[in-house]
Parts: sequence; C-alpha cells; structure tokens
Amino acid sequence: METALWSQNRLTRKLGVEYPIIQGPLGGFSSQRLTAAVSNFGGLGSFGAHGLTTSAIKEVIAEIRSLTSRPFAMNLWVSTEDRGARSSGKSEFERSLGPLAAHLAALGVTSPAYKPFAPIRFEDQARVLLDERVPVFSFIYGVPPAEILDECRARNIFTIGTATTPDEAAALSDFGVDAVVASGFEAGGHRGSFLRAAEDSLTGTLSLVPRIVDRIDIPVIAAGGIADARGVLAAIALGADAVQMGTVFLSSKDSGASAVHREAIRSGRAASTGLTKGFTGRLARGIRNRLMDDLNAEGVEILPYPLQRALVRHLAIAAEAAGQSELMPLWAGQSAGITVCQDAPEFLESLVAEISGPAALLARWNKNFRQKRSESKEKIITDEK
Repeated sequence: METALWSQNRLTRKLGVEYPIIQGPLGGFSSQRLTAAVSNFGGLGSFGAHGLTTSAIKEVIAEIRSLTSRPFAMNLWVSTEDRGARSSGKSEFERSLGPLAAHLAALGVTSPAYKPFAPIRFEDQARVLLDERVPVFSFIYGVPPAEILDECRARNIFTIGTATTPDEAAALSDFGVDAVVASGFEAGGHRGSFLRAAEDSLTGTLSLVPRIVDRIDIPVIAAGGIADARGVLAAIALGADAVQMGTVFLSSKDSGASAVHREAIRSGRAASTGLTKGFTGRLARGIRNRLMDDLNAEGVEILPYPLQRALVRHLAIAAEAAGQSELMPLWAGQSAGITVCQDAPEFLESLVAEISGPAALLARWNKNFRQKRSESKEKIITDEK
C-alpha cells in the first residue's frame, strides 16, 4: 500500500508505468536496449533521436518495440539549428578547426574538409513519431507547432516538454503539453533553454522545481543532479510527480556511450564538470578535460549548432579509438559518480527498494501540503472579492 502511494500518481497513471522514474534520452548516446530495459522494469525508457534521419528513427522505434511492449519515449529537439548555420562558410569552418588541428595531427588523423550544411527538419522527424504513434513524445529547445501538438492529442500520444525556467514551463503548459521536465543547471548534456539565452537560464534544480510546481497545474518531472535515492526523495519533497535521471544511466553497460566515456563517469574524474559551447555550439555540461579548456579559451571561434558538433565529432571518434578521454566530449551532470549503474534493472530494483518507505511518507505530506496550499489560494481569492 505504501509503495503504491508514492509510485502511483497522476503522471504514472497517464503514462501507464509503475514507477515515476524516467530515463533521460541521452542524446547521441541512447540505445534501444537501455530504453527497453528501463521500460520493462516499469519506468519510462527514452531514446534521443534528434540527430537521426527519418528512416533511422523509424528503425529505432521498430527495434524498441521488438524489445518491449511497455510505454517508451522518443525525444527530439524542436530547434535543430542555430542562426548562422546556413550562412557559415569555409573561412569560418577553417578558423574553428584551428584549435583542433594539433590534436588531430597528434592522433594521426587528417583534418576534415569543409562541407556545406545539410539541415534536418524537426517537422519531418516529428511526422515519423506521429505516424508510428509512439506512446510518448518528449522534446527540448522549444514548443512544437500547434498542429503537431493537436495531432499528438488526436493520436493519444503523451507529450513532455522541457523547461529551464518557470516562464518556459508556463509557455509549455499554455500550449497544452501534458507534462514538463524542470531541468536544473546541474544536469549533464545540453541546456534546453528557448525563451532566453541558456547562460541566463541557469537555475538549480532545488530552486527550479518548486517554482515550476507552483506555476503550472500539469505534472512536473524533476531533472538535474538526481543520481540516487536521496535525489528522488528530494524531488518528491519539492512537489515533483517524477524524476528524470540521465548521467547515472549513461554509465550503464547498455547505454550508447563508449567504454572510455562510461569509465570517466564512474571514476573520480567526473567530480569536476563544466559548461561549454565548444563541443556542439550550444551550452552543455560535461566532464572538464583538455578539450573543454581549449575550446573555452578566450578568442576561440565556435561554429553555430550543429556545425560545431560535426567538427568536434571528427576529433571525438579518433580520440575514442585511441582511448584519449582528454580529447572527447564527456557529457555528465554534477552528480556523476555518486551512484554507479552498470545494469539498469539491478540499479532500479535497488533504487525502488531504498526509496519506497520514505517516499510514501513524503507523498502523503505533499498531498496534504498541496491541498492546504490550494485552500489558502481559494481563501485569498474569496477575500479579494
């Protein structure tokens, strides 16, 4: 009974999952096996598909469905390119290549040649998710066009947007999104800000979650720096309906991260993370290393997203093959290393067992707190009249 009190809420009922635990989509380090493993356990597995072609997305969905019959989420970026990506030319490319050239030479790799930008359209990617009727469509970097959200509702596809500020959460709610991820600046990977610059939207999870919970009436999912039972309990105490955990799953054997990346997360090196635009052109958090320091140096020119991402990826592939973690983007949140996850089901089983008792008490307290807060607001409105 107590377990049911914390694990069964308005969000889990709508999603059709047993536990309010969502695996972060992990961008280019997703895997179908990890997504299915989390969903099969009773959480919500997610797959980040923003860098894939439409045909590749369709294949991923089919494979996930072959591995699980449970709900899962497909994640896209609403904004797929930055201003200047289409006008950026060869001279800009060569200037941004400069800081990487010595590293490429040291690895014995030829520098990449300039290629004109080939855009990927969010609308085309979203069409695949709609046609395939995925259970959950999650997204960052904005709000999809109204017609896409309308079609999601018509096809019974649950939508989850991402907010880094209360204003962004309100915008998502106003457009009819079903739930919102409140992403604190502790989170690994990209900052999904869309109303203001990411640098001006760096609110921590502890402050962000209750502000968003108080601002909107739809379910809120806490994300950023949540890596163990303590983080889950804190999120529940702050009023969140669920948590989204990314970095801890990135260290799993089933994630799409390389062995070099997984080892860096599990080691003490992950204790120091930083924010940079140098890896992709958009602000993101990863483990501090030589590459981050080089690209964060004053005067270094960074290409618009996704041009910088493609440029750095050329180096990252070679560095990974050589086991040179100092020359790779190593995405990780500030709580990397607090908990190590080698096997997702084992980690989740341990997590659920650890939090069930305390979480039940917190869930009961939260229910009473919300009710009293609602009654207080109604009284204020009545008094004002």
